[in-house]
Amino acid sequence: MGSWQPLMGPSRQVALEILLDGPLSRAELSRRVGLSPGSLTRLTKPMVESGLLVEVITEITDARVGRPSQPLDLDPAAHHFVGIKLTGDRAIGVLTTLRAEVIASLERPLTDHTPSAVVDLVLELTDDLAERSPGPITGVGVTLGGRVVDGNEVRWAPYLDWVDVPFGDLLAGRTGTPIVVANDLNALTEATHWFGAGRGTDRFVLITIGAGVGYALVVHNRTVESPDTSIGLIGHHPLVPDGPPCDRGHRGCAISLLTVGSITGRVGSLLGREVDYEECLDLAAKGDPAVQPLISEAGHALGRLIAAAANFTMPELVVLGGEGVRLAEVARTDLLAGLHADRHPSGAELPMVLQPADFTEWARGGAVIAIQTFVLGN
Repeated sequence: MGSWQPLMGPSRQVALEILLDGPLSRAELSRRVGLSPGSLTRLTKPMVESGLLVEVITEITDARVGRPSQPLDLDPAAHHFVGIKLTGDRAIGVLTTLRAEVIASLERPLTDHTPSAVVDLVLELTDDLAERSPGPITGVGVTLGGRVVDGNEVRWAPYLDWVDVPFGDLLAGRTGTPIVVANDLNALTEATHWFGAGRGTDRFVLITIGAGVGYALVVHNRTVESPDTSIGLIGHHPLVPDGPPCDRGHRGCAISLLTVGSITGRVGSLLGREVDYEECLDLAAKGDPAVQPLISEAGHALGRLIAAAANFTMPELVVLGGEGVRLAEVARTDLLAGLHADRHPSGAELPMVLQPADFTEWARGGAVIAIQTFVLGN
């Protein structure tokens, strides 16, 4: 799927330390990677000459040599990446720097689910973003809901009706740019972990609500990986004993209460007309007597779901994301009531962070997977 030419050995470790925590002094780098100052200088010299690393002049003077200290940092603009998130009806793309800073974003409708048509759309979107890039594209990360194996084969993608599609190979056959394919929740988790709200946090959970309900866990500063991430097991966690049924007949599970489709469907039935998700939340925020109790129930259920995740995994932080995340704002009081109802009164307070509700963060996750592949050589 293209030649990444990744950094190797100690060079990779140095780049990773600086990417995540830079700028760093040479003394601190030596300590972190276990190299002598002389060995570190020899290792980093070609990386500085190539432009990947830059020396940062500071006002702090090194007393040993009587000159300003020159910590090392990565030049974020030395490499650029494209991240693309595929949904059932859209392709959302972003152009980022090496530190996943978004430079540009674009969106295209996805009307044809055949693999060849999706390949055409992904490459078109990549080309359009590349035109906005100050330099060549180092790598592309494409994410979707479903099970992905070896950064290439899509074993199952329900929103695209795919089974056993070698999507990475199909893309690689049409471009020389290195490409990696990933599950969208895994990619979003890595973006949150490396460059988002979870950065520097040893243990956190990510819960997403949108077309489905997703859950991911980072422990000991590493994402817990499992094939089950792709099938949304937490979506069938019971929350309301006599709640509405899901498509599998479970009553009051997370999917039946929290997804965008379940909320719009239930509100639409109440009002006798079609409604979109934002209208549902707007009506609840205004105190609509028909809609507000339903949204309150959903908020309370979300609080109970967070409590269950926290009780089992004891995170330091809870991150809420997905296109339906505004529910947590509109029904905040009910969310906290549900959370506290299922938490011990002496339990630690749970810091919670809400990600943006649009798909840009998901697309950025694709870019982060490409960045990780470049830096780590996975």
